[in-house]
Amino acid sequence: MTTFLELLANGISVGAVYALIALGFVVIFKATEVVNFTHASLLLAGGFLVAKLHPALGFWLALAAGVAGAALVGALIEFLIIRRARVGSHGVLAIVTIGVDILLTTELTRQIGTDVLALGDPWRDQVLHLGPITIAETRVVALGVAAALITAFLLAFKFTGWGVAMRATAEDAETAALMGVRLGRVSLSAWAVAGALAAIAALFLCVFPTPGLDRSTTAAAMKAFPAAILGGLDSTTGALAGGLIVGVTEALMSGYQSQLAFLGRGIGDAAPFLVMIAILLFRPAGIFGTKELARV
Repeated sequence: MTTFLELLANGISVGAVYALIALGFVVIFKATEVVNFTHASLLLAGGFLVAKLHPALGFWLALAAGVAGAALVGALIEFLIIRRARVGSHGVLAIVTIGVDILLTTELTRQIGTDVLALGDPWRDQVLHLGPITIAETRVVALGVAAALITAFLLAFKFTGWGVAMRATAEDAETAALMGVRLGRVSLSAWAVAGALAAIAALFLCVFPTPGLDRSTTAAAMKAFPAAILGGLDSTTGALAGGLIVGVTEALMSGYQSQLAFLGRGIGDAAPFLVMIAILLFRPAGIFGTKELARV
């Protein structure tokens, strides 16, 4: 039971980080109806900036610079590439984001090389003992930060002018434009917010108990993609639910790997995608996604 509770606690905290990344997918999709595949490179860019700048600036200033840098990269992708792409198909734009991701990831992994970069976080390898449960302090902080950011975003999405503009654009972009909503500004801000969320997620994916930022970090980031899909690409609530489902599933399957040896090695890494496929077979729009209706 103690092992199960530790795995569950770790799964929930990692799932909250996945929810931050999935929220970035959802924000961009709601603003532009484009499935963004550059998220892994945005995450890697934010983490790389923090790792390189913290020896000179200290952790907190480096983190602020990493978040701002990733937000800027996201905004530049939207302004220089997505906005100027002369295509009407959102599927083609999704393919364009794959190309951008490959370019950015290739250059960033070349810069990283074979090194494992530390991000200089103040929590180090400290652990907390909650009764019989032992959990890394970074996991607890990750859960708290993710919960605060997701709550703040949901409140802003509902009660601020930016949130109203975002919801109006997601509902009907043409009508929103006629009512004075500046679609370009909404799209630009969505990409910037997604980049900032990715940078914060990079911090908690690369601190203890993981060794640091390396070339494989993008693979960890892509586990948030099933979270966004199974929750529903147009649902902020779905991003939260999907992140938690993926995080808990991955933690439990990895933790009980020896008992699940008949499923093959690495089942923990494949589990999020298996859950995504299983849910989409019954709910093609995701758990909280909006089902498209068409008149015939």
